[in-house]
Parts: sequence; structure tokens; C-alpha cells
Amino acid sequence: MSRMRLLAALAVAVCTGLVALSAAVGLTGSTPVAAAAAALLAPVAGWLAWRRPILPIESAPRARGLEIVSGVATICALIVLTRLAIFMIDPSKVGTSTVPASTWEVRHSCLSAYFVAAQAAGQGHNPYDNTLYDLPNDNPSGIRKPRTIGPFNVDVYEYPPPFLLLPRLLGLLAPDFLRFRSLWFALNLAIVLVVLPVVARALGPPAATRAMLLAPLVLFAIPTLSGLQKGNIQLVIIALSMLAMVCFQRRQWAAGGALLAYTTASKLFPGLLVLYLLGRRQWRAAIWTVAMGLVYVGATLADVGWTPMRGFLTHLPGLLGGEAFPAFRNPAAMAINASVPGLVFKLKLFGVPGMGFVMARIVGTASTAAVAWLLLRAARTPRADVEQPFVWLSILVLATLCSPFLPQAYSGYPPLWLLTLLAATAVPTRKSLALVVAACIGLSMFWPLDWPIDPRLLAVANAVPQALTIGIAVIGIRRRPAAAAALR
Repeated sequence: MSRMRLLAALAVAVCTGLVALSAAVGLTGSTPVAAAAAALLAPVAGWLAWRRPILPIESAPRARGLEIVSGVATICALIVLTRLAIFMIDPSKVGTSTVPASTWEVRHSCLSAYFVAAQAAGQGHNPYDNTLYDLPNDNPSGIRKPRTIGPFNVDVYEYPPPFLLLPRLLGLLAPDFLRFRSLWFALNLAIVLVVLPVVARALGPPAATRAMLLAPLVLFAIPTLSGLQKGNIQLVIIALSMLAMVCFQRRQWAAGGALLAYTTASKLFPGLLVLYLLGRRQWRAAIWTVAMGLVYVGATLADVGWTPMRGFLTHLPGLLGGEAFPAFRNPAAMAINASVPGLVFKLKLFGVPGMGFVMARIVGTASTAAVAWLLLRAARTPRADVEQPFVWLSILVLATLCSPFLPQAYSGYPPLWLLTLLAATAVPTRKSLALVVAACIGLSMFWPLDWPIDPRLLAVANAVPQALTIGIAVIGIRRRPAAAAALR
């Protein structure tokens, strides 16, 4: 296993170098300075990882297949992350992007909405005013015409105001969008990379080691790369929510409350974890989360005033019902919507009558109630600490599926992660590893919006990752604790 230990140290060195390079470009705007910082920090991090591994490498003959899968995935992940970092630092290097053959993928930036909204809120404007993001359109019910910022199309801001605390803070360090984009990529990548081993440790040996060996499958997958390239906060929200629950498990109440409160105030759906805490009567964790949430609301009001809050309250019904999302005016976007309420609009593509926002709200409400019932049942089930990460991540996966719009481009990240955690509880065999790799491929199915295809065919193809996501999440939240113990 010395080869795996060496590969792990190399991976730490490369990833540290990528984060340092991207962060330094964002902070200084100087590529030579950034390269010097990366060259200094990368070997130090690699040496430390070699001397003191993140997790002990399990040395057993039966793990040979796992070593091979992990080794290949690690090398592939390092290559694609390095290529992506080049594009994130220099957007003219289109050839190193995730899908260079798609103009839409190259030019679409979720981060642009955060940047524009943060600036608008700071200037006293309503960040939910569509004129900030859209050009005048003779057909308001048609596909939107986005404004541009540098080479990127500006996305529409759809999150609560407290989320803007983070982009506004980073905007002070990197006021130019391209520098901001590089710094944001470094932060997102760092958080994803750090939280993976933290959550793996919570599984206990030997599952923790297996989870880390399978982790490169998550990093190498298109949904993860797509989320990082677009700057979408979804990956970070999932990771920080999981980190919050680990903090609560370690009785680090303030840290856990601060993290979960921010993710809930930013994207709403992590609030179902608060319901899970209440179901388990973890009162201190829930109180800390609520208290920190009030702190974030107060900080937002102090920073940008009441205008964004009033705008959000007006905008909220459209967010919950789906009317606020421009994607519902684009048949291709409807087809790649991985959410459960989105099934309504997929049926609309096939001509089923009565499939609109009213029906989507009904389906969304019913699915949310079903998830709440599942998590409350899970909360009442006695579980060892090592079993909790499966439940937390399952709740997050199911919660995302209840939102009106969930693009398949990055919705596969949490179920991929959950799949590797579940697989880590079993002794790896050729058959089990083949099934895991096949499921990863299924969850990574992807089709850019600007590639021609019949939306109905795209909707049918999208059913594969959607079904896998639901199935993996249900297995994670309903699995019997004793079953996992028997596999160790």
C-alpha cells in the first residue's frame, strides 16, 4: 500500500497547489506571484501528507480491486482538476474547460449572479430585479436574453439575502469579476476537498479508509466539475451542511450552528436537517443554529439594509412555486430538471394536460411532506454515530429533489458522494466495485443545453440519474443500522 500512500501525498500536493494558485491569482491578480505561492505550498503539503496520512491505508489483499479503481480515479481527477483550474484562472483557455465543445457550458456562470447581486445590494438596489440580469426581451414568456460580464452570461439571482454575506466579503478582496471567479473557485474546491476526509473519518475504520479511496470518483465526475466550473454554491452548501453535522456530533455547538445556519439561510433546503435535529431532541444543536441564523439576518440588515429583504419576501412565492425560474421557459432546461416537481413539466413536454405551476406546487408540497416523514422516522431510529453520515446526506439529497428546479449538471454531486459512503461499508469485491462505477456513470449522464436534441428524448434520458438519485437516497435513509455492522 506504499504506492497508495505516495499517490495520496501527491494528490494532496497537487490539490493544495491548485487551491493556492487560484486563490493567489484572485487576491493579487498576479500569475507569477500565484505560481510562486503554489510552488511553495504544494510540496510542503505533500510532505506533510506523506509523513502523517489523512487516514491510515488499509493493507489487505481483498482491497486490491479498490486500490486499482482508486488509483485510476485519483490520476484522472488530478488531471481534470488541473485543466479546470487553468480555465478558472484564464477564461480564454476554453480548451481546458469541462465541456469545451459546448458554448453554453463555457459561458454559463452561476457565480455571475452572486457577483452582480452582491454589488447591487451594496448599492441599495433590489437584487431580485430581473433588469440586473436580463436584456430587454420582446417576448417575456420566451427564453431569456442574459446580460454579459466579461465573456460570461449573467445568471439570475434566486437565493435569500443572507447568502450575499459571503460574496460581498470576498468581493472586498477581489473586486474584479475574473479575479473574484478565481478566488471563488479556490474556496469551493478547498471546502469540497477538506470536508470529504472529515466526513469519511466519521464512518470509523475500516469504512473511513474505503470512503477516502472511493472519494476520487466523486471529484472526477461531471456533476462535481460542472458545479466547480459554474461556481454554483450547491456543492459548498452540501459540504458545509455535512461539516455542520459532524461538528454537532463532536459537541462543537457554535461551529456547527454557524455552518448549518448559513447554509439554511442561503439555500433553505438544509433546514430539513434542523427538523432532524429536533426529531432527535438535539436541542443545543437546534438552538445554536437558530441563534446563528438570527445573527446572519442581523448582519445582512446591517450590511445592505432592508431593500433586499423586502425584495426577497416579494420574490419568495415565485421561488417556492417555480415561476421565478427562467428555466421553465426553456424546453431543454425543463428536460434536465432533476427535481420531483420538475416531473410535472416533463409530462408537459409530452402534451399531458394540466401540467403547470399549480400541479408542480402540489407535487412539491407532497414530496417535501414525504421527506419530512422519512427523516422523522429516521430520527427516532437508534443509530451509532458511525451510521449518522448516511442519514444526513440522504436528507440533503432528498431535500434538493423537492426544490422546483434542480439542474442535472450538478445535482449528481451529493448522490455520488452518498454512493461512495454506502459502498465503503461493504468489503470491496469485483462485482460491488463494478456496480459502484456503473452507478457513478449513470449519475454523471449529462447533455449541454446548446447541443441539439428533442427535449422529450432528453427528459427520458434524464430519468436514469434521477431514479438512481432517489434510490440511493432512500437506501441511505432507510438502511438498517445492524446491516451495516454485519458488513464490517
